[in-house]
Amino acid sequence: MAGIADSAEWDALSAHYESIAETDLRDLFAADPDRGSTFVAEAGDLYLDYSKHRLNRDTITLLAAVARRAGVESLRDAMFEGERINVTEDRSVLHVALRAPRGTELIVDGVDVVAEVHEVLDRMAAFANRVRHGEWTGHTGRTIEAIVNIGIGGSDLGPRMATTALAAFADRSMTYRFVSNVDGSDFLEATRDLDPATTLFIVASKTFTTLETMTNAHSARAWSLAGLGDESAVAKHFVAVSTNAEAVAAFGIDPANMFGFWDWVGGRYSFDSAIGLSLMLAIGPDHFDDMLAGFHLMDEHFRTAPVESNLPMLMGLIGVWYGNCFGAETLAVLPYSQYLAHLPAYLQQLDMESNGKSVTREGAPVGMSTGPIVWGQAGTNGQHAYYQLIHQGTKLIPTDFIGVARAAEPIGDHQDLLVANLLAQPEALAFGKTAAEVAAEGIAPEQAPHRVFAGNHPSSTILMPELTPSTLGQLIALYEHKVFTQGAIWNINSFDQWGVELGKQLAQRIVPELESAADPAHDSSTNALIRRYRELRAR
Repeated sequence: MAGIADSAEWDALSAHYESIAETDLRDLFAADPDRGSTFVAEAGDLYLDYSKHRLNRDTITLLAAVARRAGVESLRDAMFEGERINVTEDRSVLHVALRAPRGTELIVDGVDVVAEVHEVLDRMAAFANRVRHGEWTGHTGRTIEAIVNIGIGGSDLGPRMATTALAAFADRSMTYRFVSNVDGSDFLEATRDLDPATTLFIVASKTFTTLETMTNAHSARAWSLAGLGDESAVAKHFVAVSTNAEAVAAFGIDPANMFGFWDWVGGRYSFDSAIGLSLMLAIGPDHFDDMLAGFHLMDEHFRTAPVESNLPMLMGLIGVWYGNCFGAETLAVLPYSQYLAHLPAYLQQLDMESNGKSVTREGAPVGMSTGPIVWGQAGTNGQHAYYQLIHQGTKLIPTDFIGVARAAEPIGDHQDLLVANLLAQPEALAFGKTAAEVAAEGIAPEQAPHRVFAGNHPSSTILMPELTPSTLGQLIALYEHKVFTQGAIWNINSFDQWGVELGKQLAQRIVPELESAADPAHDSSTNALIRRYRELRAR
């Protein structure tokens, strides 16, 4: 199958790039006084301003033609219909079914998957209400005061991000912690001030064999029993998100308190499934339902809107424009909300695990650059860290700014100051400061070169009225479908992650070698490091 780079549509885009590549954002705005109100798009509660990008209407038309030629719409439709678009694992890709409204029918292999989803959601809600209302008690009869989620990757990043994002909607009488790193300090610090009698652990592992998760789970079990002294206590202080009932029962968890999910849910797309049990415990079932409705709203927009006004497709196409035409290698995601502090880390997995691929769906070399390196942190902190490089460095770094109009709990003029910074940074990146402007400020000539800002740095700005369960769902679905769009254009499988397996396999080989005195059997560097570790540990 010929790649998109071999198409007439791509040739047209490439020729257009040559004609516009040196065009400055100052010139684009000067030529179109209404640019700031026309290069925008809306869906649900999200407002996307993409006017500060180095493109024009022809660019969007040509990018849309590329999307259609690449079959983005047909692959999207296949996903929503439950076809097995995850070709290397022969699976459907149905995270959209996790937020389909009750009563929607989607039959896959003879099973109504939406009905199954709502059966699990109902069980989750019943359990969450028992815990939140004090009806579920620990082994000693005391109510639960702390929830600790033990998982890794998608079983940690999603619920951790969302629980922080929606802290304003959480039951503040409880404590919420997350343990993911196999480094024992992660577990120690998460539980240091907790009481085993009032702590509930959620062990999130589909197979109940994930090395890091189960190592932490067994440490949690030992910690609980050291405080409670009775094996039967495990059933009152541990629940599982898994599909391995036998292993769950062997651990001491009642399988009735096991919440399952499906092989058509990738981990990085799963916090709106049972993986989000910790989130539901925090914000309650009603708010969780509101979040699912927000997801579904964006799903429907992605499913039905034309390419040219489809927010996820526009963002995906703009990313292709910079990555494959301008040669940009990274994407900075800069949320101006402390509640969204974990969003960049979450999006790192969503994007880089999905589209960090070098072969096509058919197994041939992909022939063009694929997923960007995603990074960032909450504003305004980053302004005093790495913004210097974005403003005056030598790299082209497309940037997503994300802002919230209304604070959950207003304090003085904090929100206006925050939003002022949110709006100022894209303006400064786009338009900079010229040598003439610097001179007009009376700056000494020898200082002037250091005070000039070239500008012409591209960015998107996403605004929402407030950060709620619904708007969070809309935002995450926006990025999910943006990643899908890019993967479809590159003709890669965005839904497997074989790249994470090799390191796990080698780690399993190395573990016994760390305890052994025998010569390790690796390359000379790894062998030497194993020997040095043995020496350091023995001191």
